[in-house]
Amino acid sequence: MDLGKGSAIQKIAPDGKVSVFIEGAPKCSGLKFGPDGRLYACTQGPKKQVVALEVPSGRITLLVDNVQPNDLVVSHQGYVYFTETGKGQVTIVDAQGRVRVGATGIHAPNGITLSPDQSLLYVADYRSHWVYSFVIQPDGTLGMKQRYYWLHVADSSDWSNADGMRVDRDGRLYVATRMGVQVCDQAGRVQCIIPTPNGRLSNISFGGEHLDTLFATCGDKVYKRKLKVTGANAWDKPNKPVAPRL
Repeated sequence: MDLGKGSAIQKIAPDGKVSVFIEGAPKCSGLKFGPDGRLYACTQGPKKQVVALEVPSGRITLLVDNVQPNDLVVSHQGYVYFTETGKGQVTIVDAQGRVRVGATGIHAPNGITLSPDQSLLYVADYRSHWVYSFVIQPDGTLGMKQRYYWLHVADSSDWSNADGMRVDRDGRLYVATRMGVQVCDQAGRVQCIIPTPNGRLSNISFGGEHLDTLFATCGDKVYKRKLKVTGANAWDKPNKPVAPRL
């Protein structure tokens, strides 16, 4: 996780010990591993770029320059999908480095992730109740845009402040929002909301030896909670969850 301190990406061991993972890394707002073992990032310094970092050397490969990246996800096939909040769009980089617009017309696209079987792309709209769903075409492009997941908000707001997202292997979607981690079923309904101790939440990720621990970045702190589910990594081999039970 990028904890936003200095120019290092830090890691948290199973025993809770924090250490430097990559020294001299740029300030990032999104970090995801790819199938090639590299760590992909949205940089937020003077130059806003999408880059890939070698592990553990930190050597940087530029993928896209002059963009406004917020968050990203890398598929098992090597497609990089990233949100550009200011432009209201999703941008795609394929395995050959070709860049194209994937989707437009979202107020403030922020968090982004893939379904466990990687047939769908999910994009959170920071300024609404909605998480959008797209069908991924054979060439990596996006189709069948729809508002699918409806998130809860406080009575005084119309914004969910939806940020980072993850999925588990059973197809549930986990969304970092102003109200906490909203856990959605495959049918698009919020099953529960997990509050954070300090009320601040920007991103979440599965970790631990069995990928059954949910980590949450909350300001300058990282919290964790053991769950009875197994997280799904986008770079890993896709798996098909069982059909949703309505």
